[in-house]
Amino acid sequence: MTPTQIDVAILGGGMAGSLLARQLSLNLSGHRIDVFERKAAHWHNVGESMVEIASNHFIRKLGLSSYLYDRQYPKNGLRFFFDSESKQTPLQEMSEIGSASIPFFPAFQIDRSRLESDLALMNRKRGVTHRMGVTVEGLELGRAGEPHRFQVVDGEHREEVACRWLVDATGRTRMIAKLEDLDVPQPEPDNSSVWGWFEGVSDIDALGPESFRQRVRYAPRRLSTLHFLYRGYWIWFIPLQEGVTSIGVVCDNRVFQPEWKTPEGFFAFLRQHAAVASLLEEAKLIGSRAFDHLAYGTRRFFSPDRWAVVGEASAFPDPFYSPGADFISLGNDFVADLIGRDLGGESQEAVGERTELYDQFAQFRYEAVMRLYRDQYSVFGSYEVCKLKWDLDVGCYYNLWLDAFMRDRHLDAQFLKRQLRQRDFVLTALSNFAALFRKVDDQLTAQELYHRANRGQYSDGQDCLGFMKEIGLPRTDKQVLARTAEIFNTVYSRALDLLEGAEMPVAREPKPLTFFMGSSALDG
Repeated sequence: MTPTQIDVAILGGGMAGSLLARQLSLNLSGHRIDVFERKAAHWHNVGESMVEIASNHFIRKLGLSSYLYDRQYPKNGLRFFFDSESKQTPLQEMSEIGSASIPFFPAFQIDRSRLESDLALMNRKRGVTHRMGVTVEGLELGRAGEPHRFQVVDGEHREEVACRWLVDATGRTRMIAKLEDLDVPQPEPDNSSVWGWFEGVSDIDALGPESFRQRVRYAPRRLSTLHFLYRGYWIWFIPLQEGVTSIGVVCDNRVFQPEWKTPEGFFAFLRQHAAVASLLEEAKLIGSRAFDHLAYGTRRFFSPDRWAVVGEASAFPDPFYSPGADFISLGNDFVADLIGRDLGGESQEAVGERTELYDQFAQFRYEAVMRLYRDQYSVFGSYEVCKLKWDLDVGCYYNLWLDAFMRDRHLDAQFLKRQLRQRDFVLTALSNFAALFRKVDDQLTAQELYHRANRGQYSDGQDCLGFMKEIGLPRTDKQVLARTAEIFNTVYSRALDLLEGAEMPVAREPKPLTFFMGSSALDG
């Protein structure tokens, strides 16, 4: 049987695969792009909260600005609520971190079923062959320039396919990872998750006294990704179109209970929390799912043999800061660039060198994000400690990651080489701060002060981002590093205030960046 010849075959028509197909269809002409999706129809899925890198990618690279505002919800940032140890603090009395205004950079809440269905239609109109309800079997990866081969099964029909580029976007099915033994287990964080989709969830903006709404200057809390934070776990609320709300829990397995996987057990667990229960008085569960272990890595994202793994087919860290769509955007940008260079006639050697560079940076980026979560779930439930972590993490996200993406520095080989030379220093700094946060957590816990600020406190959440208007504009590396040192010193000084029991902030001599990148934890 003569195989069907395809330039780019994308296995999986979920968010990662469909977005990549759109990007390739916009950038390439005269090349055949096929998407093969096992499901016959799209339905709800996790990964519904989008943050700024992904939003920038959707708007700037994919031309989806009008679509997002027309068919999805705009997002009013991440919003955190803190409870008492008894879990009975009324919603309006909880300490809160969350914006009192629409964020400076756009972000969105994504109904995955709607997005993926709409993308399939858009892609077909652009000439992409997007096939639903088919299975891929007999996958053989080509070596040394040979095409990749597989069979597509559609009912009784079996078709042989050969392709120059193969991209695995099959999610946790991870076809290439299983074939090539790419899996890298991540023992920490060891988290499980249960989530579901609900109708009839109460509108948080209609609850509580006037002072509660006035606190955020009537900014719509409902459009935020809500996080209710506890020691060892957190609960999310994400609003979707047509009256559906995604609600889930991510929990350290030392705390997780298997009965939560049942609809009755999940509902019972949620209702143990007074503030959460107040949002669920009229709620109805319409579907649920669970994962036993969330995090995993990969030995390779991109191969010189012209294959790649993207989205959850590659690696997954943790959902706390909603990084999933960011990783899809970064990975798809790398893959689209490599495919464009190859099909555009660039030499195999040059494409191979860039493939290795992109792969090394993707590994670095994944490991940097993992350092935000390892041994950190215990700190989430304290307003004081979590505020330290938030200020560090969101400050670095804007200053180091979002800024570079908005300026396409991730596609600049020289920039990536400089980043990789700094890899060990950056990772050490992140580990040092993680150890510092645990130290503050341990001390507050030992003094029975862990929950002391979890009632009546409010932070806008953007008060650490006074440099926001710089992001995406021309800046030198020296300016970026100076801003990094400022973020580090601010958080470090406030951590010392907590450790020393200072009632007022203490003025301290700023430390150089090298201080934070030393091999030992920050201990003052």
